[in-house]
Amino acid sequence: MKKFVLFLLISSSVIRSNAQEEIKGYKQCFALGDDHGKSMMILREFEKSGKSCYLAVDPVSLETKIISAGEIKTKPASDWQNAAELKNSPYLKAIQTAKQQSIALQDAGISHGFPKEKGITLTIDLCPSHKALDRVIFTSLIAEFQKTEKPVPLALSITGKFMLNHAADIEWLKGLEKSGDLNITWTNHTFNHHYDPKIPLNSNFLLEPGTSINYEILATEVMMIQKGLVPSIFFRFPGLVSDQKLVDEVLTYGLIPIGTDAWLAKGQKTHSGSIVLIHGNGNEPTGVQDFIQLLKTEKQSVVNKQWLLYDLRESIKDEFK
Repeated sequence: MKKFVLFLLISSSVIRSNAQEEIKGYKQCFALGDDHGKSMMILREFEKSGKSCYLAVDPVSLETKIISAGEIKTKPASDWQNAAELKNSPYLKAIQTAKQQSIALQDAGISHGFPKEKGITLTIDLCPSHKALDRVIFTSLIAEFQKTEKPVPLALSITGKFMLNHAADIEWLKGLEKSGDLNITWTNHTFNHHYDPKIPLNSNFLLEPGTSINYEILATEVMMIQKGLVPSIFFRFPGLVSDQKLVDEVLTYGLIPIGTDAWLAKGQKTHSGSIVLIHGNGNEPTGVQDFIQLLKTEKQSVVNKQWLLYDLRESIKDEFK
């Protein structure tokens, strides 16, 4: 109850600061939709500035969008994981694969992409931090790939607390999207990202007793929308820590957990198809330095288009289509 009240207080404070992005009644809503001839899966319903809207995903491309309720025909799909219309879709196949890879305490979910050529999928975590955004990561990416890949694709795992404390950084990133320099997949990384270094992993992060998964997921999505971002269908566990029960619960929100097989600050090496993890919140300089060095090492391959960055949605979709 306490966290639910906190959710309302946070939402209200943001709403007052930007009345044009007023969000009310945000909740899960699973339905199948027809968006002008394109099949869509509805994940959430809410009111935005008094207008009924949905957050929906294309089950083939894995791209999400916010749709006015009056512009799409829907039918309920409470048992959506068994819906015949989704049976062979990349979306449902990815959900099923993530569920099968959820036993380990760390790095559950999908941890490797499947590009056709040599390259990686870059994911950058923005955990709560009072330090400045590591903007050098983004400027370096744009500089290296401006002639071969524009916009540069990457996934940002973002927390609610980071958004609260880094409004200018969010606007800066949005500007790079608008200019066509970056193509960002906004990944849910929970609102609070609780962590206590004195507590064992099996009782830490989201496994901390009393944690409200509903709040951690939905409050983050609400703040994304209030900030002008479109939440993706991807989710990254804080600390990459989870258990089977927790993974199953996250999956019921229609979200796909994403792990990593190349956390650079921990010395893990990249390979073709790696889902690379670095932190861009100022707390992991080693990982940032290693990534900049990786860009320098692959510089000629980048120029020759032999080493590419892959959109997380494309990388996952290509394996399951």
